Amino acid sequence: MGKLFGTDGVRGIANKDLTPELAYKLGRIGGYFLTKGKKRPKMVVGMDTRISGDMLEGALSAGLNSAGVDVLYLGILPTPAVACMIKTLKANGGVMITASHNPVEYNGIKFFNEQGLKLTDETEDSIEEYLLNNIDIDYRPVSGEIGRKILIESPTDMYKDFLKKTINVNLEGMKIAVDCGNGAVYKAAPELLSELGASVYVIHNEPNGININVECGSTKTEEIQKLVLETGADVGLSFDGDADRLIAADEKGNIVDGDHVLAICGTHMKENGKLRSNAVIGTVMTNMGLDVCLKEHNIDIVKTKVGDRYVLEEMLKGNHSIGGEQSGHIIFLDYNTTGDGLLTALQLLSVVKEKNTKLSELASIMQVMPQTLVNAHVSPEKKNAYLDDEIIKNKIQEIENHFSGKGRVLIRPSGTEPMVRVMIEGENQAELDMYANELAKLIEERLK
Repeated sequence: MGKLFGTDGVRGIANKDLTPELAYKLGRIGGYFLTKGKKRPKMVVGMDTRISGDMLEGALSAGLNSAGVDVLYLGILPTPAVACMIKTLKANGGVMITASHNPVEYNGIKFFNEQGLKLTDETEDSIEEYLLNNIDIDYRPVSGEIGRKILIESPTDMYKDFLKKTINVNLEGMKIAVDCGNGAVYKAAPELLSELGASVYVIHNEPNGININVECGSTKTEEIQKLVLETGADVGLSFDGDADRLIAADEKGNIVDGDHVLAICGTHMKENGKLRSNAVIGTVMTNMGLDVCLKEHNIDIVKTKVGDRYVLEEMLKGNHSIGGEQSGHIIFLDYNTTGDGLLTALQLLSVVKEKNTKLSELASIMQVMPQTLVNAHVSPEKKNAYLDDEIIKNKIQEIENHFSGKGRVLIRPSGTEPMVRVMIEGENQAELDMYANELAKLIEERLK
């Protein structure tokens, strides 16, 4: 990867790192690379609810138009809806303006190709070469060849119609609690669930541009747990800022994370003959409890690097049906090409409905092995230096020797922030907490 594109597009603090000038160039050069050779090309553009979205969208769309690309503007819509709309509107690609679960001061620009897939490293490198060397494309259309911005009517309704076709049940009789995270799904989620017959209790669905992900959504699960208990809901659903991930809660207020969803939906798909290749795709962060659960059901598990782009790459390579991450990015490849929180919610709810049982009972097929995740804040340029630091390496070895094969240590740098994530898994929670904090403190001291 280059200096601009991270694991999930180009991200940074809006109007400081990710400026309108950069957004314009990304639109102009990215649009050219994605659509060159096409006659009257068009790309869909959507965004989450951040206050910086309008600024960046205006600049990005101007860049696309300057490269002769028509912008099909979707407004505020989840990331997976943008990927979906590329196919629905027969566009040549798409762009989502979002920083997902990150704080409001951040924003990002994420491209999709004509198939609704994230760009290859090679395409990103080509765009970066132009940007980093301040090279402009040798194409400036005039007159009728200049691109236009076209407002798409009712894109949320189009997305909801697509989602409704992915399940064969209604949700009548179900009580569902929803935390929209003041993000892109604030309208689609409560409307869709209500239209499918559920009684919906919704919070954090009044975005004002600066409250996205603030003490709410999938990174603040206490909110959905509390709402489930207060309302007596059957299921709780919590989304992040761009709604490409889902964290659920059962009727008792217990968290049902991405690993649980893979267990529930993966085994159900096998029972119904829909689990292609008899495998579920996870990552190195996947809880070892999922390995045990799938083995008991004679299902294979394949693990990738952390990041839904790597999960998707493996799924496409092996023609797999389902894969995802503990954080709630779940890909159902029969329906969409990216993690889709609302699609995941429907698939999970349909299993609850079809089996006529409680979510807590479904989730009990997987016994979670205790994990502790601690973030170590480091200098941006030293995120990968733990690989070469002998003191850090010796500490990791010391911890793993203590576990004697009944636990593990996983260290990985964040793809978007100046931090290193320390994950330790084992049998004793208090012991895990102690070791994780010790190791994170050491990493901060060594790499500050």
